[in-house]
Amino acid sequence: MTQRVLVIGAGIGGLTAGALLAQQGYEVRVYEQAAVVGGCASSFRRRGFIFDVGATQVAGLEMGGIHQRIFSQLGLPLPEATDCDPACAVFLPGEREPISVWRDPERWRQERQRQFPGSELFWQLLQSLFQASWRFQSRDPILPPRHLWDGLQLLQALRPDTLITVPFTGMTVTDALKLLGLGADQRLKTFLDLQLKLYSQVGADETALLYAATALAVSQAPQGLCHLQGSMQVLADTLVTGLEKYGGQLYRRHRIDRIHQQQGRVIGLTLTDLKTGTVHREEADHIIANVPAPNLIDLLDQPPPGYQQRVKALPPSSGAFVIYLGVQEAAIPVDCPPHLQFLYDAQGPIGENNSLFVSVSKPGDGRAPLGQRTIVASSFTDVGSWWTDSPQAYEQLKAHYTQTALVRLSQYFELTEATILHQEVATPRTFERFTLRQHGIVGGVGQRLATFGPFGLATRSPIKNLWLAGDSVHPGEGTAGVSYSAWSIVRQILASA
Repeated sequence: MTQRVLVIGAGIGGLTAGALLAQQGYEVRVYEQAAVVGGCASSFRRRGFIFDVGATQVAGLEMGGIHQRIFSQLGLPLPEATDCDPACAVFLPGEREPISVWRDPERWRQERQRQFPGSELFWQLLQSLFQASWRFQSRDPILPPRHLWDGLQLLQALRPDTLITVPFTGMTVTDALKLLGLGADQRLKTFLDLQLKLYSQVGADETALLYAATALAVSQAPQGLCHLQGSMQVLADTLVTGLEKYGGQLYRRHRIDRIHQQQGRVIGLTLTDLKTGTVHREEADHIIANVPAPNLIDLLDQPPPGYQQRVKALPPSSGAFVIYLGVQEAAIPVDCPPHLQFLYDAQGPIGENNSLFVSVSKPGDGRAPLGQRTIVASSFTDVGSWWTDSPQAYEQLKAHYTQTALVRLSQYFELTEATILHQEVATPRTFERFTLRQHGIVGGVGQRLATFGPFGLATRSPIKNLWLAGDSVHPGEGTAGVSYSAWSIVRQILASA
């Protein structure tokens, strides 16, 4: 008998798992509460502009990369994309020349030696750890293991060429800087804090060194970051094509109300059709929850106490304030990189209205009419400050963030009443409304020593045949990470058949 798999959430992780399992002959139904698929990697249209909601760049399209492997498995062409080079131009406080993170390894080596004299041993250590970790990851280990089969996959991935990583498992990035005599290099640490905040949610003091080695090296060839033609929506839409190609079904505007279990095994869920208001129950052999871990706990009719406590004990995730601008071409400096980071005050907390990560569309990339461009600028923020009972206080905070962002962006871009054609913002409350992510959190679980890799949350939950996909699990973060979580779940389900 064909087994039924129900997938909660049509983000990249959910769509990937659904399409791959449909290809393997499972009866797959994917439920999405929004009208648009893709979650935090979706897009929206305004006045001829297409804005990427959250994620604006993609890793894993290279030969052997996770997206390339998945699209090849599904028999689908890779989305059209261009390399991000530099991957990012980073402006530190008071500096007019950026630190350019080049895709070419040699060019990046020369850049960092010029920008951070005396730091090359640190970068060489990162490269050695990255190469070992990449070889390990390419063997498809299951981390963390929660079953005998998982453990066997992990053991098969361990080889002598990965042993170099063992002594560094308990080290943070700051620990490595101190070990190499670079602990007092505040400029280097500020740069690392800014870059790591994008990938691991936390800075050098807390980010696990082994995670950072991959996060800081994935921008260089033969890997690299890519800019999709059209919008980030292309990734999700292509996965929907794959899902439906193999008979899987997608149901938009359906909200999951409860996940049911019996004797420690998942049996189905209750959902609401938001178009009709109809409530009904669906039975399932497997359920894949492509949601943040706190959302999963809220959906369970009987959360396992230990699992519930583990999730509640996780350090809080960040939210995001995002400003979306449609502008005239004249607003964009000549040779503007596709991605920039600005830090405005080295003394303030990175992300709390103190820094901006900016993505700029390219001419002809499908995001803006001819002679116009889009600018998407985001800042990490504490979600708690946005959940006030006072509508007036909320609007004042939103106005403050908006005005601050515009003033700061105007230091680099030519932003005037004449050049700004469209403007709107999103806050954690916006993200919760459209994605249902609890309190509007983004970016997953911070990659601290206690939560990265072997110490993080697993795809396999304590409830049999209930799986957790997305940015809460290893490796998490970005479209490549959530796709890998889906890839792992598919392998685990196939092994249990």
